[in-house]
Formats: sequence, C-alpha cells, structure tokens
Amino acid sequence: MHLTDHDRAMRDGAEGDAIAAAMDLLIRYGEGLGAEVLCDVRNVAGTSTQPTPAKTIIAKEHGWDKAFSVINLDSDADIAIPPMRVPTCQLQQGFNDEVLSISPYRSELVELQDGAESFASEKGINILATCTPYQVGNLPTRGEHVAWMESSAVIYANSVLGARTNCEGTASTGSAGLTGRIPCWGNHREETRRGTHLIESDVRVESFLDWGMLGYFAGDVVGEQRPVLSGQLARPTLTDLKHLGAAMATSGGVEMFHLPGVTPEARTIEEAFGDTVPATTVHYTAADRAHVYETLNDQGSSTDVDFVLLGCPHASVEQMAEIARLLDGRKLHPDTRLWVMAPRALRDVADRNGVTAAIRAAGGQVLTDSCPAMSRTAPEGTRVFATDSAKQAHYLPAILDIEAWFGTTRDCIEAALTGRWKGELR
Repeated sequence: MHLTDHDRAMRDGAEGDAIAAAMDLLIRYGEGLGAEVLCDVRNVAGTSTQPTPAKTIIAKEHGWDKAFSVINLDSDADIAIPPMRVPTCQLQQGFNDEVLSISPYRSELVELQDGAESFASEKGINILATCTPYQVGNLPTRGEHVAWMESSAVIYANSVLGARTNCEGTASTGSAGLTGRIPCWGNHREETRRGTHLIESDVRVESFLDWGMLGYFAGDVVGEQRPVLSGQLARPTLTDLKHLGAAMATSGGVEMFHLPGVTPEARTIEEAFGDTVPATTVHYTAADRAHVYETLNDQGSSTDVDFVLLGCPHASVEQMAEIARLLDGRKLHPDTRLWVMAPRALRDVADRNGVTAAIRAAGGQVLTDSCPAMSRTAPEGTRVFATDSAKQAHYLPAILDIEAWFGTTRDCIEAALTGRWKGELR
C-alpha cells in the first residue's frame, strides 16, 4: 500500500500511540482488501457505546480508554485515547433507562452505556444514537468519502445521498475517527459503483409495503452486487427509500443500488451502468411479489399477536404521525404491546406536535436509541410479533426466538388494537 508522508508519520507514532495503533489497523485492513491507498474521510458513523460482554469486562477492570483500544482499535496496549480528528457520530446502541419498567433489559447495561456515552462525548463523538443519522443532521454531500457502519445507513448514504462508503466495522470506524483515513476500495472508487443487474418491475411499486418487498426481492437476486431498478416505480418518499435499502441489505449484502432519477450519479439507466454491461435483466412480477410476502410471513403460525414493532429503520416524524392517526384515540388490546422506535431528536419534534402523546394515550411507547434486534430485548413474554419492516421480520425471529408477521403499518396497528393478525396481501 502506498502511504503519504503523513500516513507514515501517524503510523510511526509522531502523533501518539493511539493514532499509531489506528494507522496500523487501517494499513493491515487495507492490505487485506487489496487497497492501494487510503483516502481522506471527514464523516464517521460507528459504535463505541453499544454494551457488549467483552466491553463490560474491560471497562470495569481497566477503564474506557482500554475498552476503546481493544474494541475499536484492535489493540491490547494501554493507551490514552485522544479526541477524534474528524466529525464522528455514534449510531444506535443499547436502550436507556426508560425501558427498565416495560422490558427485561438489565439496569447494569444502562449504567454501562451511560459511562460509555460520557467517555465518547469527551472524545468528540456525537451521540446521535440512531440507525438513521441522515434524519437528524448527518448528511454527507455527493462524492464525499465517509466511513459508516450499519447496513441500512450505508446503502442510503451511497444510493440516495451519493456519498461514498463501504459497510465498515467497529474497528475501522474507530480508527477512521482518529486519523481521518480509510482504505480506498469498493464503493470509494468510481468503477466499482456502477450497476451490475437490471431489475425491471412489471408491477406497480408505490406503497411503503411494496418498496420494502421490492428491496427484499432485489437483495435476494443480486447478493452483494449493485442493482439498477426500473419499471413501474412511483416517486419514492424518504421513508420508502429507507425501507427499500434496508430490505435490500437484509436479503442480500447490497451496499448500493441505482434508482435512476433519485441516485445522484444515475440520472438514467445508461448512466447507472456506465460502460459496464448488465450481468442480467430480471423481471419483478406479481408472482414474485406474492412470493416475497409469503416468505416474510412464513415464520408465523399463531395469529395471537402480543407485540407490535414499528420503526425499523428508525421512524420519521411522518411515520409517527401516521401511527398516531391510525390509533385515532383507541386503546391497545390489553395483551398486546406497541413499540415505535425513533431517533431521540425526532421524538422531541413528535412530542412538540402532540404525536407521542397520542401514541401513549393508546397504550403504545415511542422509544429511542436502540431496537429489539440491537438490544436483544422485547416485552416480557413475547411470543408473536408483527412489523411493517422486512428487515425486522427477517432478523428478529432468530434473534429472540419468536414468531413474526409482516404487513402494512395499518395491518400492524390493527393487530395492536385487536391482539390478532389479519393482514393479507392486497
């Protein structure tokens, strides 16, 4: 790997042991990927406060500098961690203490996270605590090199914002925050951002549900490649794009899609592919749509729903307002719990507009900072849950050993009100 003079100076310890450890990791990482150079980044989104068993032990016995060194720099050295060199934010993490009275989440995890947040804030890490940093002010510009974690955030950054990032990890983002450098490969390079497969939708894709199902279909088709979407597609909203990308990154390993007219560098299908030839053209048919719906609903047998989960990726203010309208002054079934996951900053907006009050009046909860998949917790006794998120329908049954139903937001609210799943594909 070719290093600049500044890279070599950081590696050799000119700026301290923590920077040297970070550069050592990035060089090893880049060489393993076959990257020839590092590139500048000025926007990092990672995790340094999420509670884990290893972090718990290290932090309690050796302090937070050591925990960051081991978990975020892959170094066992006892080194002091300096402030981040470039703007860095914390993505979703563990729950805060508001869930202690409504779930089996452990108080010691809340205490651990409080300590981690204090440490991270002192080091210049902005605690956004959401999987959708772009909803709360972190909006990189087109062509900007960034280092982001979280599959749904990465695909949104690449495909909707036109920024450039691979799906990074805890160690690479920790090192990038301290150095402002990341290996220049994959989505950072023009030639490896072009489309690989053309997916033509033969059915109208307009609803929130259908954007999620198209994403789930496309991810399954292309794996880790870059689909170009065309056909009978309505103009998507921010919410539609969140769920399209999240579903695509769930059923496959997609980090970038091209939606001509939406993706900044793909005004047309031809521009999306550039000088490459599509590996294949796949049609998304009515039969495919039905199959996706059946696949996402093949993990449920009991129609007695005791938990409804909305807000994956974290809900927008508009989504929370829709949930409040659907509840319309009614009360949840006494045996069913409703959790709506949202960024804390957007819950504040919803608070001011009376939206959260309406949800709580029905018996629901608007929770922040995390989700059941990240924190591995749900209301006590949960056996069957319903969701409008293809991502959560895919992951949560395995994580929590529960059954799942997938459908529209309206279907989910009806399940919360009646305690029964009655959703169907329309």
